[in-house]
Amino acid sequence: MKKIALLAAGFLMGGAAFAQSLPPVKYGLKVGVNLPKMHINNTNGEDFESESTTNFSVTGYADVPVANGLSVQPGISLQGKGGKQSFGGSNVSGERKNNTMYAEIPVNLVGKIPLGTTGTNFYLGAGPYAAFAISGERKESGSFFGAEGERTRDLEFGNDDGDDYKGTDFGVNFLAGFQLNSGFNIGAGYGLGLSDLRPSDNNSDNGKTTNRVLSFSVGYAF
Repeated sequence: MKKIALLAAGFLMGGAAFAQSLPPVKYGLKVGVNLPKMHINNTNGEDFESESTTNFSVTGYADVPVANGLSVQPGISLQGKGGKQSFGGSNVSGERKNNTMYAEIPVNLVGKIPLGTTGTNFYLGAGPYAAFAISGERKESGSFFGAEGERTRDLEFGNDDGDDYKGTDFGVNFLAGFQLNSGFNIGAGYGLGLSDLRPSDNNSDNGKTTNRVLSFSVGYAF
């Protein structure tokens, strides 16, 4: 019994010493510009990406060291997504732009490489995300029954007939950038959507539509 107690005490002291050797937990906020697209794959052979739109992102996160040079970064963010493409049909043709806003929960594993002795780190990371649609708008401009004009409506999110897109999005984020000793950071990221956005009741051809988001950000960690 005495040996077990000594062994447990040794583990506790070793864990405490290891924790003390790690950098402290930091918290950060970053804002950025998003250049989102939508990837469309249909069973009729169509496989393409829409043109990108311009949107924004705001992310709050924690940087939790798990080893020297390695952190887990959970967070919560507002992510603007969407895409732009041409459309055509009987008596109508033009350009369609979707702008969507999601509340996103990312969890990234981030590795940091020191650059010299200045305290600046180069970082690389990746991890899964879950996102939930907050709002969306579709704007169409072109020719409608022989007259030029524009029309705008709110997008409907859900999984029923008549909805435009599902209300959830799942995928993987990739990120890279520089963390300065002062706390400021600059970075770039790419969000690769993996879940089909098409509502089940509307997806008669078993195709797939996913989000793609290229982003650039600046931020501060303290």
